[in-house]
Amino acid sequence: MYQTSIKNVSFAYAPGDRLILKDINMEVAEGEFVSILGQSGCGKSTLLRLLAGLETLTSGEIQIGGKPVSGASLDRGIVFQDYGLFPWMTAGENILLALRQRFPKRDKKELRGIALRMLDAVGLEPSVYQKLPKELSGGMKQRCAIARAFGIDPPVLLMDEPFGALDAVTRAKLQDLVLELWSRQEPKKTVFFVTHDVDEALLLSSRIFVLGQSPGSVIFQCSLPADRRPTRDTQFEDPELLQLRNTLIRSINQDVAARIAGRSEQ
Repeated sequence: MYQTSIKNVSFAYAPGDRLILKDINMEVAEGEFVSILGQSGCGKSTLLRLLAGLETLTSGEIQIGGKPVSGASLDRGIVFQDYGLFPWMTAGENILLALRQRFPKRDKKELRGIALRMLDAVGLEPSVYQKLPKELSGGMKQRCAIARAFGIDPPVLLMDEPFGALDAVTRAKLQDLVLELWSRQEPKKTVFFVTHDVDEALLLSSRIFVLGQSPGSVIFQCSLPADRRPTRDTQFEDPELLQLRNTLIRSINQDVAARIAGRSEQ
């Protein structure tokens, strides 16, 4: 079981520096879709980098699948906002690079087949395999990044504001795509999704954690049972969902107001 346990996690970039995160605690079951929600600067992306093993904890512990996170691992796929595609490689080569690392004993023909199937799964034509990133739109590049992440089939998927730079229509399409890919897989991947968009968090998540302003800490959390999760049709019509939306917005705004008031009194 790939349960994720985050216990008393704090982080600063150097000893004696200001804390970016303070006393973060989360227990996340395998297969949950978790959104980490909050304003810019609250440490959301830093927490994701700690989960990825790209930063070292100042204190506390992160365990995934019963093992401490001590560095990067192909058991944790990552999708960044800036796509993370090497510009000198074609889209297919970018996906193949990750697949070779994940499945070193499989031959190139088999891996190429996986790459093409994943491109199809994210709605891209086979011809995209031969195109360089500069020949693709932002939405197409992010689809390639999603194809790469799902292609290596990690039990845990980390997504750092992956749709933040996209237009509203493309963003909505990719939200639906990720939700569809996650929903139809068994066992489901555990997803940690960083966003500052309350509506995006509500649409995608089975659980939401709200981080307050730096040093970031959990100031609110909630669960959304499968039968109560919103769709695009019910997102702004269900009274209970609207109440939860207002609670999420209020928790963020009250935290920001409290921090501003605290600084003005200093």
